Amino acid sequence: MFSHRTLVRLHDTDAAGILFFAHQFKIAHDAYETFMEGSGNSFASIFKDKTMLIPIVHAEADYVAALEVGDYLSVRMVAEQIGDSSFTLSYRLVDNDDRVVGTVKTVHVCINRQSGEKIPVPDKLRRALEAIA
Repeated sequence: MFSHRTLVRLHDTDAAGILFFAHQFKIAHDAYETFMEGSGNSFASIFKDKTMLIPIVHAEADYVAALEVGDYLSVRMVAEQIGDSSFTLSYRLVDNDDRVVGTVKTVHVCINRQSGEKIPVPDKLRRALEAIA
């Protein structure tokens, strides 16, 4: 499991100061980017290499409980499935009382940037994902 701690900020909320449900995707993606950077698979290096992309081909989220501006939460991410060319990440958004307040799931596919064809998950990324499976 990979864990990322974050703060609910004003721009994450609706007019009532409560986390806007769709921002769960942004919060989960921030955790994903932090994981990728920390595992040596930064998007900066992926984009500079210009051979691969890792688009999200499916995403889903469940909003369980409200969060307000100033609340801290932990995003707990696991690699739920690792295939030949794709992987599925599951996220649990957990408040300070260790309650799950939301869940997110994303499916990613590794593709050749030029052809758009699926390619195998690179070994370095596979090892990082296996470490949080």
